[in-house]
Amino acid sequence: MKTEQKPLQSGYGPDTTAREVLAGQDLSGKVAIVTGGSGGIGLETTRSLAGAGATVIVGARDVAKAQEALAPLKNVEVFRLDLADPSSIDEFAAAFRNSGRALDSLILNAGVSFPPTIKDARGLDTHFATNYLGHFQLTVGLWEALKRSGNARVVALSSIGHMTGPIDFDDLQFTKRPYDKVVSYGESKTACALFAVALDKRGREQGVRAFAVHPGAILSGLTRHLSNAELAAWGVIRNEDGTLTSAGGFKTAEQGAATSVWCAVSPMLDGKGGVYCEDVDIAEIVPSDSPLQHGVRSWAIDPASAEKLWAISEDLLHLPHGQAIPGSRD
Repeated sequence: MKTEQKPLQSGYGPDTTAREVLAGQDLSGKVAIVTGGSGGIGLETTRSLAGAGATVIVGARDVAKAQEALAPLKNVEVFRLDLADPSSIDEFAAAFRNSGRALDSLILNAGVSFPPTIKDARGLDTHFATNYLGHFQLTVGLWEALKRSGNARVVALSSIGHMTGPIDFDDLQFTKRPYDKVVSYGESKTACALFAVALDKRGREQGVRAFAVHPGAILSGLTRHLSNAELAAWGVIRNEDGTLTSAGGFKTAEQGAATSVWCAVSPMLDGKGGVYCEDVDIAEIVPSDSPLQHGVRSWAIDPASAEKLWAISEDLLHLPHGQAIPGSRD
């Protein structure tokens, strides 16, 4: 049954932390993968899940750096994963499959924002390729492990950036229109939300549910490519030592990780999926022209757009249609 895109009145809110979400839960014996799980909200996601007893596998581009950041934590393993490199994705997925373990939670947390290189080696838009398509490929590679769990969840990090507009399916790679980094980023995050819709449709009969998450505004490493003037427009100041300060309106990393963790393990979401969540609840649908910095716009949860994007993704990865993840397409 399709889950209604309507708040559950979860009792949590924007100030809730990941540890508060997990209070009293024992995740011993559970296995989670967190991409980009060694920094920012990814680190807090890893820390919270491992602290509750789960084994957490972290995918990171710089293994040594990630191992250093995660050294104080128990139950954590680190493997190389570069979402802009298809061979790296295949190797990571194969290594996990070969371990024979079931995968209970796959948290697609890694991403880029406004990178200096706007095209990857394949000529694809960097935002789209890294934030969305790499995670699509990874999920396909891990599908059998997710099914083995019998009750798995996939959490795709989207963003309020999706409000910039729907995906331009006629020009995904910005070959016809002038490149706009804000639009590019927003479309990649809309793609992540649509991915949850299409994936949940295929996985729900196989014991795999999917969710999209807006973590909230966080002062993280994703801001490093923004100029001082661009940061100032958001009320943020870059100090001489590189740290950032703001007048408010931003979540801490612990608060930013809360919705990801909630979607990954909360019993409140048993039997649910295919929805966009924020502030540790299912988000409300808001009008397309709303200026509000919350809620989900209809184009990010549109089933027809989700199916169209899925088919395009199969083509880009040279996967036979309908065979990447067989499942319900009703």
